Amino acid sequence: MDQQSERALRHKRAMQRKKAHVDERIAQAVIDKGLLVVLTGNGKGKSSSAFGMLARSVGHGLRCGVVQFIKGQWECGEQLLFASHPLVEFHVMATGFTWETQDRELDIAAARQTWAHARALLGNPEVQVVLLDELTYMLTYGYLDANEVLDALRERPAHQHVIITGRNAAQALIDLADTVSEIRDIKHAFNQGVRVQRGIDY
Repeated sequence: MDQQSERALRHKRAMQRKKAHVDERIAQAVIDKGLLVVLTGNGKGKSSSAFGMLARSVGHGLRCGVVQFIKGQWECGEQLLFASHPLVEFHVMATGFTWETQDRELDIAAARQTWAHARALLGNPEVQVVLLDELTYMLTYGYLDANEVLDALRERPAHQHVIITGRNAAQALIDLADTVSEIRDIKHAFNQGVRVQRGIDY
């Protein structure tokens, strides 16, 4: 047997072992439940990933809800795409970032008003996917009561998926989640003086 044939045979055997391992893990995964997914970390792409899941859900005909906390007052591409979609209920706090408002009491009032929409979605068994974009900041800054938020997540309908984004996710939120991904900041164009770009950053 020549070298190329030996390599092809080794590859085939390795892939057979890998397939057996993957098939076994798939066979062991028998639970169906609503997932709590947390996307955190300092890197770019948390909301982008979350809205990718939202697009996938809409593609499957699932009824979805979106609540965006502390986003800027300009229109984001995801809002332009999904806000008028018949399967998506969309709410935006729209006060801008905290360094723009410079008013803690105003921020707290806006956060609580926006949380009311989130709470309603989390209590609605007809809503199958809820995206709480930038919610982590509301807990970090103390704008929302952490126990109230955690209780609402625990008590939501059993089949309902929830996606939460934002930096510095609280440990209690991480502990409650089914899936947690941390996006690391390796390099960002903004740090080289590049302005935020339409379609990429908002």
